[in-house]
Amino acid sequence: MARNLDPKCRQCRREGEKLFLKGEKCFSAKCSIERRAYAPGQHGQRSGSRLSDYGVHLRAKQKIRRIYGVLEGQFRRIFAEAERRKGQTGENLLQLLESRLDSVAYRMGFGSSRTEARQVVRHNGVLVNGKRVNIPSYLVKAGDTVQLTEKAKNSLRCKAALEAADSRNFPEWVSVDVKEAKGVFKAMPDRALLSPTLNEGLVIELYSK
Repeated sequence: MARNLDPKCRQCRREGEKLFLKGEKCFSAKCSIERRAYAPGQHGQRSGSRLSDYGVHLRAKQKIRRIYGVLEGQFRRIFAEAERRKGQTGENLLQLLESRLDSVAYRMGFGSSRTEARQVVRHNGVLVNGKRVNIPSYLVKAGDTVQLTEKAKNSLRCKAALEAADSRNFPEWVSVDVKEAKGVFKAMPDRALLSPTLNEGLVIELYSK
Protein backbone atom coordinates (compact mmCIF):
# COMPACT_ATOMS: atom_id res chain seq x y z
CA MET A 1 0.00 0.00 0.00
CA ALA A 2 1.34 3.42 -1.00
CA ARG A 3 2.25 5.77 1.85
CA ASN A 4 3.75 9.20 2.26
CA LEU A 5 7.14 8.54 3.84
CA ASP A 6 8.27 12.18 4.00
CA PRO A 7 9.51 13.10 7.52
CA LYS A 8 6.59 14.49 9.50
CA CYS A 9 8.44 17.47 10.95
CA ARG A 10 9.65 18.55 7.51
CA GLN A 11 6.05 18.55 6.32
CA CYS A 12 5.04 20.90 9.15
CA ARG A 13 7.98 23.20 8.47
CA ARG A 14 7.15 23.26 4.76
CA GLU A 15 3.64 24.51 5.56
CA GLY A 16 4.93 26.92 8.21
CA GLU A 17 2.66 25.70 11.00
CA LYS A 18 1.95 22.73 13.23
CA LEU A 19 0.00 20.03 11.43
CA PHE A 20 0.02 17.75 14.51
CA LEU A 21 1.48 14.78 12.65
CA LYS A 22 3.71 13.50 15.49
CA GLY A 23 1.27 13.10 18.35
CA GLU A 24 2.44 14.32 21.76
CA LYS A 25 5.72 15.68 20.40
CA CYS A 26 3.70 18.44 18.69
CA PHE A 27 2.54 19.67 22.11
CA SER A 28 6.06 19.79 23.55
CA ALA A 29 9.09 22.05 23.23
CA LYS A 30 10.66 19.39 20.98
CA CYS A 31 8.31 20.36 18.14
CA SER A 32 10.43 21.43 15.15
CA ILE A 33 8.20 24.45 14.47
CA GLU A 34 9.09 25.77 17.93
CA ARG A 35 12.80 25.56 17.11
CA ARG A 36 12.97 26.16 13.35
CA ALA A 37 9.93 28.00 12.05
CA TYR A 38 11.12 28.13 8.46
CA ALA A 39 10.91 25.81 5.47
CA PRO A 40 13.35 22.88 5.30
CA GLY A 41 16.18 22.68 2.81
CA GLN A 42 19.10 24.81 1.66
CA HIS A 43 16.98 27.87 0.91
CA GLY A 44 14.51 27.49 3.76
CA GLN A 45 15.59 30.67 5.54
CA ARG A 46 15.54 32.82 2.42
CA SER A 47 13.30 35.81 3.06
CA GLY A 48 11.18 37.81 0.67
CA SER A 49 10.27 34.94 -1.67
CA ARG A 50 6.72 35.21 -3.00
CA LEU A 51 4.58 32.35 -4.20
CA SER A 52 2.89 32.49 -7.57
CA ASP A 53 -0.89 32.28 -7.75
CA TYR A 54 -0.58 28.59 -8.58
CA GLY A 55 1.84 28.12 -5.69
CA VAL A 56 -0.65 29.58 -3.20
CA HIS A 57 -3.37 27.22 -4.44
CA LEU A 58 -1.01 24.25 -4.38
CA ARG A 59 0.14 24.95 -0.81
CA ALA A 60 -3.49 25.08 0.36
CA LYS A 61 -4.13 21.66 -1.15
CA GLN A 62 -0.90 20.14 0.12
CA LYS A 63 -1.59 21.31 3.66
CA ILE A 64 -5.00 19.59 3.75
CA ARG A 65 -3.54 16.45 2.19
CA ARG A 66 -0.77 16.31 4.77
CA ILE A 67 -3.02 16.92 7.76
CA TYR A 68 -5.34 14.07 6.78
CA GLY A 69 -2.55 11.83 5.48
CA VAL A 70 -3.98 11.08 2.04
CA LEU A 71 -2.14 10.68 -1.25
CA GLU A 72 -2.90 12.68 -4.37
CA GLY A 73 -4.99 9.96 -6.03
CA GLN A 74 -7.06 9.45 -2.88
CA PHE A 75 -7.52 13.18 -2.48
CA ARG A 76 -8.79 13.56 -6.05
CA ARG A 77 -11.32 10.78 -5.54
CA ILE A 78 -12.56 12.36 -2.31
CA PHE A 79 -12.82 15.73 -4.07
CA ALA A 80 -14.84 14.15 -6.90
CA GLU A 81 -17.22 12.67 -4.33
CA ALA A 82 -17.49 16.05 -2.57
CA GLU A 83 -18.46 17.66 -5.91
CA ARG A 84 -21.05 14.99 -6.56
CA ARG A 85 -22.81 15.47 -3.22
CA LYS A 86 -25.34 18.17 -2.49
CA GLY A 87 -24.18 21.25 -0.61
CA GLN A 88 -20.95 23.22 -0.69
CA THR A 89 -18.08 21.29 -2.25
CA GLY A 90 -15.47 22.66 0.18
CA GLU A 91 -17.44 21.73 3.28
CA ASN A 92 -18.28 18.33 1.79
CA LEU A 93 -14.57 17.75 1.16
CA LEU A 94 -13.56 18.41 4.77
CA GLN A 95 -16.50 16.40 6.13
CA LEU A 96 -15.55 13.40 3.99
CA LEU A 97 -11.97 13.62 5.24
CA GLU A 98 -13.17 13.85 8.85
CA SER A 99 -15.48 10.86 8.42
CA ARG A 100 -12.69 8.51 7.31
CA LEU A 101 -12.22 5.80 9.93
CA ASP A 102 -8.60 6.76 10.60
CA SER A 103 -9.67 10.36 11.24
CA VAL A 104 -12.57 9.33 13.48
CA ALA A 105 -10.28 6.99 15.44
CA TYR A 106 -7.82 9.86 15.89
CA ARG A 107 -10.53 12.29 17.01
CA MET A 108 -11.73 9.72 19.55
CA GLY A 109 -8.21 9.40 20.96
CA PHE A 110 -7.45 5.86 19.77
CA GLY A 111 -4.09 7.12 18.50
CA SER A 112 -1.93 10.13 19.38
CA SER A 113 -1.79 11.09 15.68
CA ARG A 114 -3.68 10.16 12.54
CA THR A 115 -0.75 7.97 11.52
CA GLU A 116 -0.92 6.06 14.80
CA ALA A 117 -4.72 5.81 14.61
CA ARG A 118 -4.41 4.50 11.02
CA GLN A 119 -2.01 1.83 12.25
CA VAL A 120 -4.47 0.74 14.94
CA VAL A 121 -7.17 0.43 12.27
CA ARG A 122 -4.94 -1.55 9.90
CA HIS A 123 -3.91 -3.92 12.69
CA ASN A 124 -7.56 -4.92 13.27
CA GLY A 125 -7.85 -2.89 16.47
CA VAL A 126 -11.12 -1.08 15.70
CA LEU A 127 -14.76 -2.17 15.56
CA VAL A 128 -17.52 -0.21 13.80
CA ASN A 129 -20.98 -1.12 15.08
CA GLY A 130 -19.47 -4.27 16.55
CA LYS A 131 -17.80 -5.42 13.31
CA ARG A 132 -14.06 -5.38 12.71
CA VAL A 133 -13.03 -2.86 10.04
CA ASN A 134 -9.38 -2.54 8.99
CA ILE A 135 -9.77 -0.08 6.10
CA PRO A 136 -8.58 3.44 7.11
CA SER A 137 -10.57 5.08 4.27
CA TYR A 138 -13.85 3.48 5.39
CA LEU A 139 -16.44 6.27 5.73
CA VAL A 140 -18.13 6.36 9.13
CA LYS A 141 -21.76 7.47 9.15
CA ALA A 142 -23.55 9.65 11.68
CA GLY A 143 -24.69 7.50 14.59
CA ASP A 144 -22.05 4.79 14.07
CA THR A 145 -20.36 3.39 17.16
CA VAL A 146 -16.58 3.04 16.95
CA GLN A 147 -14.56 1.23 19.61
CA LEU A 148 -11.26 -0.47 20.27
CA THR A 149 -11.00 -4.24 20.48
CA GLU A 150 -10.11 -5.70 23.87
CA LYS A 151 -6.52 -6.27 22.77
CA ALA A 152 -6.10 -2.71 21.49
CA LYS A 153 -7.86 -1.25 24.53
CA ASN A 154 -5.28 -2.86 26.81
CA SER A 155 -2.25 -1.61 24.87
CA LEU A 156 -0.22 1.07 26.64
CA ARG A 157 -0.06 3.31 23.55
CA CYS A 158 -3.83 3.38 23.12
CA LYS A 159 -4.35 4.01 26.84
CA ALA A 160 -1.88 6.92 26.78
CA ALA A 161 -3.45 8.39 23.63
CA LEU A 162 -6.95 8.20 25.13
CA GLU A 163 -5.85 9.89 28.35
CA ALA A 164 -4.09 12.68 26.44
CA ALA A 165 -7.10 13.25 24.18
CA ASP A 166 -9.43 13.31 27.18
CA SER A 167 -7.27 15.95 28.89
CA ARG A 168 -7.60 18.21 25.83
CA ASN A 169 -11.33 17.51 25.35
CA PHE A 170 -12.88 15.77 22.37
CA PRO A 171 -14.41 17.57 19.38
CA GLU A 172 -18.13 18.30 19.48
CA TRP A 173 -19.05 15.85 16.72
CA VAL A 174 -17.95 12.77 18.69
CA SER A 175 -18.82 11.49 22.14
CA VAL A 176 -16.34 9.17 23.82
CA ASP A 177 -16.43 6.85 26.82
CA VAL A 178 -12.75 6.81 27.74
CA LYS A 179 -13.07 3.94 30.21
CA GLU A 180 -14.70 1.69 27.61
CA ALA A 181 -12.56 3.04 24.71
CA LYS A 182 -15.75 3.52 22.78
CA GLY A 183 -17.35 6.46 21.00
CA VAL A 184 -20.15 7.60 18.73
CA PHE A 185 -19.70 9.67 15.59
CA LYS A 186 -22.63 11.96 16.30
CA ALA A 187 -22.74 13.95 13.05
CA MET A 188 -20.69 15.41 10.26
CA PRO A 189 -18.82 18.41 11.71
CA ASP A 190 -19.96 21.89 10.70
CA ARG A 191 -17.33 23.90 8.87
CA ALA A 192 -17.18 26.37 11.77
CA LEU A 193 -15.91 23.60 14.07
CA LEU A 194 -12.92 22.76 11.85
CA SER A 195 -9.60 24.57 11.60
CA PRO A 196 -9.93 28.13 10.24
CA THR A 197 -6.43 27.86 8.74
CA LEU A 198 -7.67 25.39 6.11
CA ASN A 199 -8.62 27.08 2.85
CA GLU A 200 -10.71 24.59 0.90
CA GLY A 201 -11.84 27.37 -1.43
CA LEU A 202 -8.35 27.52 -2.93
CA VAL A 203 -8.47 23.77 -3.54
CA ILE A 204 -11.72 24.15 -5.49
CA GLU A 205 -10.15 26.91 -7.56
CA LEU A 206 -7.06 24.77 -8.19
CA TYR A 207 -9.05 21.81 -9.49
CA SER A 208 -11.38 23.99 -11.56
CA LYS A 209 -8.51 25.42 -13.63
